[in-house]
Amino acid sequence: MLWWLIVIVVVCVAALLYLRAEQNKRTARELEEAQADARVTIERLGGQVYQLSPRNEAARQALADASERYNAAGGQMDRANSPVQARLAKQTALEGLYYIRAARTAMNMDPGPPVPALDGQDIAGQVDRPRVVEHNGRRIAASPTPSQGTPNYYPGGRVAGRPVPAGWYSEPWWKPALIAGAWGAGSALLFTTLFAGMSGVGYDAQAFEDGTGEAALDQGDQGFGQDPGYDPGQDSGDWGGSSDGGFDSGFDGGGFDGF
Repeated sequence: MLWWLIVIVVVCVAALLYLRAEQNKRTARELEEAQADARVTIERLGGQVYQLSPRNEAARQALADASERYNAAGGQMDRANSPVQARLAKQTALEGLYYIRAARTAMNMDPGPPVPALDGQDIAGQVDRPRVVEHNGRRIAASPTPSQGTPNYYPGGRVAGRPVPAGWYSEPWWKPALIAGAWGAGSALLFTTLFAGMSGVGYDAQAFEDGTGEAALDQGDQGFGQDPGYDPGQDSGDWGGSSDGGFDSGFDGGGFDGF
């Protein structure tokens, strides 16, 4: 009887070791596939970053943001030791490709092939008409197209857990939250002031604050369904403005206090 118990124990241990080895192989294979997929996107972004030279302020800023995402994605890939981390690096690179499309649009170039939707982009909405508001003593503008007055692009998605609509803005009003990881007390008021009544942003300040965005709405009743792949490749018109080929991806968070 004892030898039967020994056999059973040996078989169970062998089975556990085999299952663990197979799981490790599967995890390693998934990591390799996720890393390879991310590298393709990062390399595509890098080629565009180094190929384009900005011809106006909107393109300069968009390329600066694309360059920042390229560097960030590379750093994330260097540290990626799981499929989830590799996919995060790919998401960062995809965001950079949206900035590339925005830069090309700002220079009246073909924006290039479509880019897969970003996480949270489907619930963020998009600016569908120009608007200028006053908030805390300063002028803030939003537009569906680039201009000298709206050179700061955002592709749409979540920032610090809250949706930010895709569009072009006079200032990157979301960046303090991006840097700090949290929104200021006045952010809901700014959101309401800037987007209230805009059909492309079919949710209110409450849905902004709780992070649900358009997911909080009954799409069938409200009729605010959006295309998750927001395309900045619209006709941006003919507008002036130029800058040199250099650009700085740094951002000074000053001047945005009191949201």
